[in-house]
Amino acid sequence: MQVVVSEFISLDGVVQAPGGPQEDTSGGFRHGGWSMPFFDPEVMGPVIGGFAERSEALLQGRKTYQVSSAAWPERGSDPFADWINAAQKYVVSDTLSEADLTWKPTTIIRAAELTERVAELRGRSGGDIYVYGSLTLVRALLTAQLVDELVLMIEPIALGGGKSLFPNDGEARRFELTSSKTSNTGVQVCSYRPC
Repeated sequence: MQVVVSEFISLDGVVQAPGGPQEDTSGGFRHGGWSMPFFDPEVMGPVIGGFAERSEALLQGRKTYQVSSAAWPERGSDPFADWINAAQKYVVSDTLSEADLTWKPTTIIRAAELTERVAELRGRSGGDIYVYGSLTLVRALLTAQLVDELVLMIEPIALGGGKSLFPNDGEARRFELTSSKTSNTGVQVCSYRPC
């Protein structure tokens, strides 16, 4: 299994709250939903659909899990919604309990176990482990060198501040560009592998 991370990212490297105004207003962020006008179903839709086709499990941080668990079960039937609702989900949290897991099937991974559990999953045969959003989790996975593919949807907007994707730890991380596509809305969909 490989860990595949996808993120919507602005030209100035912000990944905070791409989906909606109230998604994450921490730090006074006021541009929630910035990604939506740039979504191109013709180019970006098949990329996102491809994650469902090749992924066996979903790995999320607590906040992304809670937002997703409130949204996806209520969506109509389509291939991605059907996949995400049925997929095995892993949520990284030290505060959630089994009673909080309303979006089944879900398994809790405690933060102290993250590296060991993800390394164990990567050692299994099977489809990919898909991660989206979940910034604290993604930073931890990048730090631990547990990301096999990074898909960035680089959108033609600068947000002037907000949460960034990469750890701010002074470490250089090199990536190889393995594919790129340009959407009709100017989004660059780029796949990278660590090297």
